[in-house]
Amino acid sequence: MNISKTLMVMLCWILYSAGAMAQMHNPVKWEFYLKEENPQQGTVVLAFKAKIEQGWHIYGQDIEAGGPVPTTFHFEENGKFQLVGAVVEQSKSFEKYEEMFDMEISYFDGEALFEQEIKLESNEVVVKGSVAFMVCNDENCLPPSEVPFSFEIGYTGKSPSDLLGENAVPSDNTSSSENGLGELTPEKESKRSLLSILIAGFLGGLAALLMPCIFPMLPLTVSYFTKSNDKGSAVGKALIYGASIVVIYVLLGLAITVVFGADALNALSTNGVFNFFFFLLLVVFAASFFGAFELTLPHSWGNKLDQKSDKSGLAGLFFMAATLAIVSFSCTGPIIGTLLVQAASMGEYLGPAVGMLGFSVALAAPFALFALFPSWLQSLPKSGGWLNSVKVVLGFLELALALKFLSNVDLAYHWDWFDREVFLVLWISIFGLLGMYLLGKIRFAHDSPVEYVSTPRIFLGIIVVAFTIYMVPGLWGAPLKSISAFLPPQHTQDFDLYTPTVGGIPAGQAHSGTSGPQRKYAGLFHAPLNLDPFFDYEEGMEYARQVGKPVLIDFTGHACVNCRKMEASIWPDPQVLKLIRDEYVLIQLYVDDKTTLPEV
Repeated sequence: MNISKTLMVMLCWILYSAGAMAQMHNPVKWEFYLKEENPQQGTVVLAFKAKIEQGWHIYGQDIEAGGPVPTTFHFEENGKFQLVGAVVEQSKSFEKYEEMFDMEISYFDGEALFEQEIKLESNEVVVKGSVAFMVCNDENCLPPSEVPFSFEIGYTGKSPSDLLGENAVPSDNTSSSENGLGELTPEKESKRSLLSILIAGFLGGLAALLMPCIFPMLPLTVSYFTKSNDKGSAVGKALIYGASIVVIYVLLGLAITVVFGADALNALSTNGVFNFFFFLLLVVFAASFFGAFELTLPHSWGNKLDQKSDKSGLAGLFFMAATLAIVSFSCTGPIIGTLLVQAASMGEYLGPAVGMLGFSVALAAPFALFALFPSWLQSLPKSGGWLNSVKVVLGFLELALALKFLSNVDLAYHWDWFDREVFLVLWISIFGLLGMYLLGKIRFAHDSPVEYVSTPRIFLGIIVVAFTIYMVPGLWGAPLKSISAFLPPQHTQDFDLYTPTVGGIPAGQAHSGTSGPQRKYAGLFHAPLNLDPFFDYEEGMEYARQVGKPVLIDFTGHACVNCRKMEASIWPDPQVLKLIRDEYVLIQLYVDDKTTLPEV
């Protein structure tokens, strides 16, 4: 019983932490493979193919200074190969005038193929490097990306020309590992993001399974399946019932994508109004979990579905599954809502459906397993007050998560009400109360009396109390790197003893320690670590031309959890900070700020 409760809390926290780390939409997928050419001379051609989503484009290699980031290739030298000429653009590029950059720009739509010929100097050659590029559509550009590539070429005693003659690779082959010539390392970000959504959904389904709206129904439903004493029939019904659950929730995920589209939901994730609405929604969910009221869908829905579930056959089992989805909404609604929004904000078209697939599989699997092994039901903990404790713990976590969305709105609209200290004080209070609840010091009206504190609950209470104490130094500016992604930026800290120890130069001074003019929008934005960036692209580029330094463009945002994590964990490194401060002109461009700029 106590183990189930402990797992529930841990799974909920993992779900929200993983969901908050939303990944950026990636409309470009790269494929790398070898192409045969001039085998008698011991040369091969490396092929780099970019598949670009409709509506997006990448730029050519020859872009004048001051324009968008061109597509560039970097090769690591190792003495075992030589580049023959430059990278050649095999796909036809398009030309258009870009008003933003005031120049003609070459770009690629749909697909772009680049090739680089190399001469082999050894029988075993490893060619490593990376391709850097920027992808844009008609409305905005994503931050520049860099994708690594690696070709491992082995010959096992044969000369390069002999092996190339025997193992020619057609130009449309997308997997060089099949022929032994090379190893393909394509970018797998999309697959990884979908996998993370699937895992988050599965964890959410396990959490929902332990909620008081579902857990008590597990033995009752399985008993209905097994009452005929026909094991084959029971398992068949349970499988159909589980499959119906999966279908219902996956259709819900697909409906979200069809109605809004992944790009629209991705834009909503940084919208101030949306974030404020989601803050209010999570507060309502938390209050419901605390027992203030019960969130339910209209009873007529459940009654109609329950009546139809009396039918025999597939239709009856499907409506039984639909009834479960309706009547359990008060418990599963907060989990499903959070999962859908986070999945959709990752920018994957199948994100919501994949998230619901993981959720529904975790929710449906126990019904089939217990129908297959009915004796396992005896090992299930009895329903009781511990189920309500799960809801209360989840309520605390919902409330803590809600503050992140309120912080996003405060930053985007420059209200300056919700700085880092205020956020930390509220989190310290929330998790402090959660620790007291786990230790039996706080009770809600609908809680069962806690006669003693079990060992698992003690350990979980220690973890929560320790986490609460860990946050306290943050009130004086400690970076709190483990949770920095969720906190407001360091610059909102009023009393900060940390930044002066790593910033190197006071705020307001330019790069390399020289005094500089007041930057545009410096009153609106503040860089971390007392850096002095530009917040206007054209102003920053003009300054870079004057001082002859390369530009580091930081596409950032108030709601960007990855940006906060980077600023707290990577930028303070002395070597990194020195490079940013002294060797580059830093331009920070906020993609989600809501300040209205004057018309030019």
